[in-house]
Amino acid sequence: MCGIAGELRFDNQFADVATVVRMTESQARRGPDGEGIFSLGTRCFGHRRLAIMDLSQRAHQPFIDNLLGMGIVFNGAIYNHHELRAELSGMGYQFASTGDTEVIVKAWHAWGPASLDRLYGMFAFALWERDSGVTYLVRDRLGIKPLYYTQDAARLRFASALPALLQGDGVDTSLDPQALHHYLSWHAVVPAPLTIIRGIRKLAPATYMKVQADGRCETVTWWRLDFPDAAADEERSFDDWRDLTLESLRRSVKRRMVADVPVGVLLSGGLDSSLITGLLAEAGAKDLRTYSIGFEAVDQEAGDEYQYSDLIARHFGTVHEKLHIPANQLLGALPDAIAAMAEPMVSHDCVAFYLLSQAVSRHSRVVQSGQGADEVFGGYHWYPPLADIDDDAAGVDAYRRVFFDRSHADLLGLLQPGMEMPDWSGDFLRDHFAMPGASRAIDRALRLDTTVMLVDDPVKRVDNMTMAFGLEARVPFLDHELVELAARIPARHKIAQGGKYVLKEAARSVVPAAVIDRPKGYFPVPALKYLRGDFLDYVRGMLESPRAEARGLFRRDAVQRMLANPDSAITPLRGSTLWQLALLEAWLQTNGL
Repeated sequence: MCGIAGELRFDNQFADVATVVRMTESQARRGPDGEGIFSLGTRCFGHRRLAIMDLSQRAHQPFIDNLLGMGIVFNGAIYNHHELRAELSGMGYQFASTGDTEVIVKAWHAWGPASLDRLYGMFAFALWERDSGVTYLVRDRLGIKPLYYTQDAARLRFASALPALLQGDGVDTSLDPQALHHYLSWHAVVPAPLTIIRGIRKLAPATYMKVQADGRCETVTWWRLDFPDAAADEERSFDDWRDLTLESLRRSVKRRMVADVPVGVLLSGGLDSSLITGLLAEAGAKDLRTYSIGFEAVDQEAGDEYQYSDLIARHFGTVHEKLHIPANQLLGALPDAIAAMAEPMVSHDCVAFYLLSQAVSRHSRVVQSGQGADEVFGGYHWYPPLADIDDDAAGVDAYRRVFFDRSHADLLGLLQPGMEMPDWSGDFLRDHFAMPGASRAIDRALRLDTTVMLVDDPVKRVDNMTMAFGLEARVPFLDHELVELAARIPARHKIAQGGKYVLKEAARSVVPAAVIDRPKGYFPVPALKYLRGDFLDYVRGMLESPRAEARGLFRRDAVQRMLANPDSAITPLRGSTLWQLALLEAWLQTNGL
């Protein structure tokens, strides 16, 4: 896990090394163990290293292979690098290191872009060929690792975090109106390639960009998640699906134990992280460390789930640490948590993950986390109503009613007069539902949530908050083989009895029933949902600040109505509209925009 950066020039000028150095240094928290810069005429690459595999200097990056005429800056983890190394060694390749970075270079030389199909893991990298002048920018199947870029006729710059690109000049930093529409519709999710900044884009998951020396670019989608409508899958018994699910997840968790440092767990006390803990213990993890966090209750809504995380920690004999955050400490951490966001993220648990990561990083450098199970295995309440819908338009309408933060008309009523725009979010939803590869409304919703919403909300949130403290988070529920298996499981087996039914039944041989059969919970941070006292004052101060007034995004009367009655400004998914607006403003101000 690391931070990468670089510049490619298309005008025969030398790459701007000073800018790449600034971009790289701005990502120092992603990689506290080392820094490297490599410049080759019109190309320059930077890297900040978090040492997880091959802790020696042999794995230093940028990694250059002079014999093959190739180099790479890489962020991520390849879990099957030992197997690939053995295969490539059998083909005659020789290795100077024992980590996963060099394996990518050799694999690319051997198989080209087809090597991506052989990589099991999470990754974003820039790989260049010395002699052809071609550079490849690559992102993993499910977008676990980020990659942002800005491009014009003269150059392309890239980085692991959007704010790093603001270290260079020539970036159009105005707000992208289409991205703003998505932000306000999908609780801050902005699908690739857009970002909230007009001049900065992000590479879509499962995509590589081939960049020629003269600036010509070709973008290729190299993997796609399909929900096949196969008779054999429909006829397979539930017990078979249950056993296949557990077998695949067991393999996924074990893969993510590959590291030269111990691996812990972010243990919320829910089914997903509890199951990961149990499978790690089953696999023989020594002195397994688990971590939980809790906050003060607000309006009788609990701020922790310690009773369940404690149960799991006792059951598996983990070295368990609980972190309880008083309200004043939560508020004090907000500015730093916002500064750690590559893009504005409104989910209440961002600051929770930030503080948890800070505590965890004192003891662990790698953790496994349960993100993705709800999207992959149908755990949310909006899936069952879609199960019996066959009409395409009805499926779109049903999804929109339960998932969107507001209607298009309400969105326009929130913005200043004159900010007219099409219903971009509705158009995106209709287009995504119309894509081939899923024939039922519920499968289309699961595909959208897994490949778009999950990527740009929970996964991005965990990456940003953990990497702020040089902590690598691994997500076994997003193993691509497990995700592909889940896509084949008939939806009725996933959404039954409150959702994630096949996963719950698979878990019964691993974790206590008290955790499996408990009411569904979420990572609770009630102080950011029910805005009171100092938290409301913070939001008010942000939305009434001179910079917010000068920006003039939102109607003053609409904002004042919400400030007067914060509990009325709650979205259908129980998020705070006020927090959504204030967070955007705070992120823009934090980044000098």
